[in-house]
Amino acid sequence: MKRRDVLARLAGGAAAGLAAAGRLAAQTDSLSERRKGGKMPLELEDFVPKSMLHVAEHTVERSKYPVVDVHTHWSFSAKSPDGSGLKFSATPEELLAVMDRRNIRTLINVTGGYDKGFLESHTRYDLAHPGRFITFTEPQWHRANEAGYAKMQADAIEREVGRGAKGLKVLKTLGLYLRNTDGSLVKVDDKRFDLMWEACAAKNIPVFMHVGDPEAFFLPTDRFNERFEELNNHPDWSFHGKDFPSFMDIMEARNRVLARHPKTQFVLLHWGNDAENLGLVAQWMDKFPNIQVEMAARIGELGRAPRNTRKFIDRYQDRCMFGTDAIPKGYNVPQQIFGDDLYKIYYRFLETTDEYFDYAPAPVPPQGRWRIYGLGLPDAILKKIYHANIDRLLR
Repeated sequence: MKRRDVLARLAGGAAAGLAAAGRLAAQTDSLSERRKGGKMPLELEDFVPKSMLHVAEHTVERSKYPVVDVHTHWSFSAKSPDGSGLKFSATPEELLAVMDRRNIRTLINVTGGYDKGFLESHTRYDLAHPGRFITFTEPQWHRANEAGYAKMQADAIEREVGRGAKGLKVLKTLGLYLRNTDGSLVKVDDKRFDLMWEACAAKNIPVFMHVGDPEAFFLPTDRFNERFEELNNHPDWSFHGKDFPSFMDIMEARNRVLARHPKTQFVLLHWGNDAENLGLVAQWMDKFPNIQVEMAARIGELGRAPRNTRKFIDRYQDRCMFGTDAIPKGYNVPQQIFGDDLYKIYYRFLETTDEYFDYAPAPVPPQGRWRIYGLGLPDAILKKIYHANIDRLLR
């Protein structure tokens, strides 16, 4: 997830949600008055159909086995030179209350910043509650155009690992926002980052990599785009036009990085950033033994192709992980709001064979107007996804 403006969104999201609910109720009451000639006018955003399908429903209050959520965000960097000013969206106590109810052993905060910011998160969460929280560090993107950046960043990785960092998080800043001094976008496979990737291999920490976004975000936001509502609600999420590369250009650049650094372990976030094309992700898994995937904010895609997803997980069960992209108080992204409801949906997806249920705790599906189906994974695979695979990776 891109961090820009996220704190402002958190503050305004709840109020916006209440306003929308009030507006929808008022419009629903007046639908009969607006009917004209037998055809009723209705805005798409006001269409909230109730399914008439009658199927078994199972609520999973607690996961069958302890969970490590490998992809959460409880802090966001202020991008200061020394990393200070990290913003926290929840206290340890607020997080632990949900964790204990939902059988979550550990949360990993991938956006732990660097330098003073990383130290603050590591101290307040990891050290204060051993085993319950893990903080990752991040690159200092704001210094990427400085002379000597490559060595500086590699040295920073070594320093942060010495302070307790267990991994490196790469946001889609790389490839879609970070620019050279001439204004051009920095490419994902820019060689100034090679020393950083190698430093991660040398220190035995994984790189959690998010480059790109769903393929639809690179297409026009028009009536043919199945993510129209999502993009219409978040127009700044569109990467169509301007000087943005194509979706496949970004994936190919990333793959060149994977090939150049075979000793570095990469976790491709959001199921490789192509959860809608499992055949292609499988090709990447076969070609690059140094990659793994996690499911954060992608069960909406994986759950509408349950048979293909189940086959994929069966085949790569030692390289798939549990993640949510959860954000405490992330009201503007309901598929990522940290809380009881979010985890119950993920557990239902993984543990039951329920049919046609919501993939997010929201009245309108936020990513696309479809529902998902459960995978009913066996115990041996559940253990691997819930915690064993990440335990092995982090040693």
